[in-house]
Amino acid sequence: MKFDKIKNWYGKYERPISSISLIWGFVFDAITLKRVDLFWENFWVVAHLVIVGTCIVLVHALEKSEGDEANPSKKHFWLVNILQFFFGGILSTYLVFYFRSSDILVSWPFLLVLALAFWANEALKKNFMRLAFQISLFFLSLFCFAIFLVPILLHQLSVAIFLLSGAISLIAIALFLYIIWYFAKAEFEKSKKYTLASIAGVFVLMNIFYFTNLIPPIPLSLKDAGVYYSVKRNSDGNYVTVGELEPWTNFFKIYPDFHYLDGQPVFVYSAIFSPSKLNIAITHQWQHLDNAGKWVTTNNFPLTVVGGRDAGFRTYSQKTVGLTPGHWRVNVLTTRGQVIGQIRFDLIVADALPKVMEKVNN
Repeated sequence: MKFDKIKNWYGKYERPISSISLIWGFVFDAITLKRVDLFWENFWVVAHLVIVGTCIVLVHALEKSEGDEANPSKKHFWLVNILQFFFGGILSTYLVFYFRSSDILVSWPFLLVLALAFWANEALKKNFMRLAFQISLFFLSLFCFAIFLVPILLHQLSVAIFLLSGAISLIAIALFLYIIWYFAKAEFEKSKKYTLASIAGVFVLMNIFYFTNLIPPIPLSLKDAGVYYSVKRNSDGNYVTVGELEPWTNFFKIYPDFHYLDGQPVFVYSAIFSPSKLNIAITHQWQHLDNAGKWVTTNNFPLTVVGGRDAGFRTYSQKTVGLTPGHWRVNVLTTRGQVIGQIRFDLIVADALPKVMEKVNN
């Protein structure tokens, strides 16, 4: 009897409870998820995918006998709620991982898709009764997982690896559709056309995002970066940077002020995380905004990143000639032009250096 009261209470307040739990889950993931290549982080994703897949099958297999998602006394109610909760868990994990690997001014269209999927999971609960909607979210989840898992396992990051990730995702969803067909043939046949169209749509969209460099270059991420007056390596192997003591107003600027002496070098430092055994070549691309409002590339400095360091592999580039006042950005790029991060600053000629701050980058 007491358990029935709890079920009825949850059924009455299911929507606010669900919303609060998903928001809390996102905050929890943002705090606890560390490295994209760690076993337990990926086990967490796999466990969620297995639970989501199982719930989708059971929801449609029990559609005729238990098909009442509004009744807490029915299995269907709990399956739909479990499905929604674990979908939220997967998508919040992806939002955390992909956001860390992105520059939001570059990758915002892809991040927006993930955010909309996260929102749709919560707001469009009735669509959880529609197989095509569930499958589209599930395939997006499989594809997003493969994009960073395959490079981690194969220690490579390239177009071929992305295409392999897509192929693995298609094979996985094909096997899953066979399971759905086996246990819920009538439901599958009713929505077969829409289901296949939704899979094709997600696949095409992900490829468009990738080949236009809108998908963040996960599993890489920019752990630290900045513009400095000098960058040196000390006897302990750490990098010591000397930079401008920034006013608090710089926090609100897209292009923070950086004062420099004409003829003196400017250094850009970056610490890039890459999974163990995933060694890559990167580029520091220096650009300035000309009078016509176009970004002009002045230098491309090739650099190397060795994977495995938790705080990121540290490297830097420097420029002395051609430093004109105005907006500058240094794009940290993969070899195929994906933006790992951007360091932006407004270069201002000064008669004397402002107050400086020394920092040891461990």
